[in-house]
Amino acid sequence: MIAALVLAAGGSRRLGRPKQLEKWGAATLLDHVLDDVRRFPVDEIWVVLGAELDAVMAGVDLTDCGIIENPEWKDGLAASLRVGLDALTRLSKAEAAFIVLGDQPDIPAEVPEKLAEVWKTTDKLAVVPKYRYTAGNPVLVSRKLWPRLMSLEGDEGARRLLLAHPEWVEDVWMESLPPRDIDTERDIRDLRPRTL
Repeated sequence: MIAALVLAAGGSRRLGRPKQLEKWGAATLLDHVLDDVRRFPVDEIWVVLGAELDAVMAGVDLTDCGIIENPEWKDGLAASLRVGLDALTRLSKAEAAFIVLGDQPDIPAEVPEKLAEVWKTTDKLAVVPKYRYTAGNPVLVSRKLWPRLMSLEGDEGARRLLLAHPEWVEDVWMESLPPRDIDTERDIRDLRPRTL
């Protein structure tokens, strides 16, 4: 059983407004990310929310998602990872979780499929996509690794820990370029779907 953990609690400091609610096609950026995640090979979806909690819950279709509130969202990405994995440890029977960034639209459809296939046959604790030699997201992490990830601090995810322990990691090579995060007005201009 595999879960998806979508980290979407941040305060959008660089953008200056909640990027979760940024118009993206016919819906919001977070709606777009969740629509992609609904096509992942997962049994359940959990979303970590924090900044602008009420507005995001009112403005995004969270049907079929478990909601995890991160009251420490100002502490950065690691806080959302800790709170999210702690909730999964208590509430989910998943054996692994995709860690998905809530501001990273357009994950190529083949990426989660390939990661899940490799996870079924590897004894490694993390399966990581390598986009033309660059490690990226989403990362699929075994439940055995969750306690270590819950010890992280600050505004970074699992990357440094996984780089320090290559023996834990199974790399999966991808042809596509790494998907970009939405952090600035320029990212929005470059990546927002064009409307006719």
